[in-house]
Amino acid sequence: MSELSRIRTVILPVDARKIGRLRAVPNPGDLLDELEIELDEDSEDGQSLRQAAEQLRSSHIPVSFPTETVYGLGADATRSAAVQGIYKAKQRPSDNPLIVHFASLAQLRAVLRSQKHTATCANGHVEYHPHSDPIPDIYKPLIERFWPGPLTIILPNPPNSPLAPEVTAGLSTFGARIPRHAIALALITLADVPVAAPSANASTKPSPTAAEHVAYDLDGRIETIIDGGPCDVGVESTVVDGLSRPPLVLRPGGISIEQLQSCPGWENTEIGYKNAAEGDSQPRAPGMKYRHYSPKAPVVLFEAGREPPTAAELRRYTGPNARLGIVRTRSWKLDPENHSSPIRPLTETEQTNAEEAHDQAQSSTPGFAGLLEIIESTREPRKALQKCVIQQEGQPITLLDICLGPHTAGIARGIFAALRELDREDVDAILVEGIDDAEGVTAAAIMNRLRKAAEIRVGG
Repeated sequence: MSELSRIRTVILPVDARKIGRLRAVPNPGDLLDELEIELDEDSEDGQSLRQAAEQLRSSHIPVSFPTETVYGLGADATRSAAVQGIYKAKQRPSDNPLIVHFASLAQLRAVLRSQKHTATCANGHVEYHPHSDPIPDIYKPLIERFWPGPLTIILPNPPNSPLAPEVTAGLSTFGARIPRHAIALALITLADVPVAAPSANASTKPSPTAAEHVAYDLDGRIETIIDGGPCDVGVESTVVDGLSRPPLVLRPGGISIEQLQSCPGWENTEIGYKNAAEGDSQPRAPGMKYRHYSPKAPVVLFEAGREPPTAAELRRYTGPNARLGIVRTRSWKLDPENHSSPIRPLTETEQTNAEEAHDQAQSSTPGFAGLLEIIESTREPRKALQKCVIQQEGQPITLLDICLGPHTAGIARGIFAALRELDREDVDAILVEGIDDAEGVTAAAIMNRLRKAAEIRVGG
């Protein structure tokens, strides 16, 4: 038995509303306000968070924690042995760089200045000297608008960097972001170290958007999973390189290229990624080179505008189990009584009715103050899996159907969970209804992930 298989994995439920007192403190003259966290050491939630923070500081085994995008697998970014634990647990290629998560701009600036971060000074707050700011000016409009949030910026790794070399995978740069999730921010603050954290899944598998997904992939490989509930965004952060000319989007995610182009200095931003693997070159950001997001069952992606598969087409994708997974989004309707076309296009009236479902709005308040506004928010649960049996040429085919609905945000939150749930049902293949990736926001990110997951793509 290997060393990894002997690890006992524990899931610690943590409610962001019960960890203690959170307060957004204005920071005049700087790019962001500050998040002040007073941990409730008497609450079980606060104690669990303290325990996980101590593991981050001292252990070589990574800790899984929720962010607004997906669940992360975190380790102290300044210790090689700890970062190596991430690659070991995920079985991740060593040339795939990691994103470093910070709880404040002060913590990020300390790394860029190659010095140990000190949390407070005489007046109780971090000193800020704008004339010596190590954060490149090109990123400041993005930080003011999108942080904390699903945006990773590529920064120069300074001489004598405190970051472990395994974080950058040999590159002269590193990716950094401040997550928009109270539990993640509290954990990083308590650990008082920058945290390297890719998604908390086995390498190449669908990204985890719930604690149970992490446990399914990494049970026995890590000690602690913080269960903070389902993730709000559902796809990883957008990665941007403002050090290049023109600026580039290296990975699509929760922030669209249109949103970036509306910021000063980013008007000419271009796409710097491909939807296929990048070959043998070293990736400049996570998700650029290797096949990702794939369940065990082959994924068949129907591009936007493609007619739903007929019963005869469904038969071609079946295997020995005669079970197919179906992930529907905007235009397909399940009609099992129609033996020739058990999946048909929605009528105009049906599409209108589906689009009337409300998708919760996000807070428009910037910075940590906006984060605190949405902590009490809840999400409408995704519709449950449905099963039906159709007959094709006298042979039964079981369809296992998940409808994510027409809204882009809901599709993003549910797509990885749907792939995982259907994979556990021993389906022969998973057929996915794609969406138009020209819509912006997160549509491009969804289709980027699905194209990387798909073994077969049916063109529009």
